[in-house]
Amino acid sequence: MTYCPYCLSADCRACCPPSAALCCCRYDDTNPEKESPVYIKSQADNVAWLGWKPARVTHSSDYFEQLYGFAVALIRKGCAFVCHQSKEEMEASREIAKARDGRDPNSPWRDRPIEESLREFEAMRYGKYPAGGATLRLKVDMAHSNPTLWDPIAYRIKYCAHPMTGDAWCIYPSYDFSHCIIDSLEHIDYSLCTLEFEIRRDIYYWVLEQLDLYRCVRRRSCCCWEAPAVAETLLVKR
Repeated sequence: MTYCPYCLSADCRACCPPSAALCCCRYDDTNPEKESPVYIKSQADNVAWLGWKPARVTHSSDYFEQLYGFAVALIRKGCAFVCHQSKEEMEASREIAKARDGRDPNSPWRDRPIEESLREFEAMRYGKYPAGGATLRLKVDMAHSNPTLWDPIAYRIKYCAHPMTGDAWCIYPSYDFSHCIIDSLEHIDYSLCTLEFEIRRDIYYWVLEQLDLYRCVRRRSCCCWEAPAVAETLLVKR
């Protein structure tokens, strides 16, 4: 638990002076196939050009060991399982979930024993499966109205060197799994995102609730906004 240094409250947002507010920059480098030192440096240069100096710069990869531990904790709690469905089979399951016609959309490995998932997850970590041969999925709710809660992937296998961690890992966490946990570990009060991420708020809080971790405010008025209209300027999505 982190306490406000001004009023010693465990959940203070109002009394802290503006000078106490810090804005951090994090690279969510969870997919080694799409990460490159060139892109990382370019983003840093662009931020510096805008005149902003972040209070702290971190990478999701800084927390890979802790994230792995949290994944193991979720398996032990019965909230995650190792699945061997192919990408095509998962897509078919999602179509069944979308149809809501009485067919079972669940993975056949959803209810495998906890100890078995623990062994299989360790096997994933040590390269005993090919890419795509296994994933770790969160056991949420395939009947939920929000599709981001349809047993999303928490870890996948990628035999690809990471620009920050090299070949230390062959399994990598998903954004939905890692983002909320790292926000909590870094004691983030407001996690800013654009409107397309609003639907992912449910899974954000579900993960933190299962792990009993600190949950940031993420108020709608603070975390979501429409893209501004900018004229005569070249833009990219990210």
